Amino acid sequence: MAMFRQGWAGGRMDPYDERYYRRWMHQIPPLTNRLRETTLDVHHTIIPETVRLDLRAEKLFAAARPVAGEKGVMTLAPSDMILHSAIHLLNEGEYARGLRDLDDVAELLGHFGRDAAFWPGLLDRAAALDLRRPLYYALRYASLLLAAPIPVTIRDSVLLSPPGAALRALMDTLFERALRPDHASCRDGFSATALWMLYVRAHHLRMPARLLIPHLLRKAHMRTIRPAAATP
Repeated sequence: MAMFRQGWAGGRMDPYDERYYRRWMHQIPPLTNRLRETTLDVHHTIIPETVRLDLRAEKLFAAARPVAGEKGVMTLAPSDMILHSAIHLLNEGEYARGLRDLDDVAELLGHFGRDAAFWPGLLDRAAALDLRRPLYYALRYASLLLAAPIPVTIRDSVLLSPPGAALRALMDTLFERALRPDHASCRDGFSATALWMLYVRAHHLRMPARLLIPHLLRKAHMRTIRPAAATP
């Protein structure tokens, strides 16, 4: 109601999509300001409820820091900012702006990493929030593709539960293509397949099969009867 009184309202959404957002996602349906027509996403955590990770939102709120000069406004702690960026970049399955998002991670790492004490704390925080593997990939590709100044002992730390050699080679093949600029000159014959495989991976990570299969079947059906309709 507080948002509604300030001019924000949800768009029209069918009952299935409304239920999907409110029961399974990490945010409420997008809100649009009736005067400015700007869109706002309101998140209550950083990953959907269905993701097979033991991330507790209360840990994020407990570590949040006040924004200087803004009464009552809080922001994520530095490590949580990076983990938030990492989980959305590496587990979402959409890479049209992947290189920009990877650059965001690299810039955050460069800014906060000037303090040597930051790095061990980042590893500990990834473990505490069950986000070791997303952070591993974020550090790896920020270093390999953007030369982010990450200590090798941190990037390759066993505390991040790095994948085995075969899986690492596969993920390098996929992500090194997906994270290229979204332009024909940066694609090769395997790029489309790599993007599709990461899209499938993202859905597998996001939802268990008992929810995922009916959801994807419904999306496919809706596309046949409403080609222009947008579903989550």
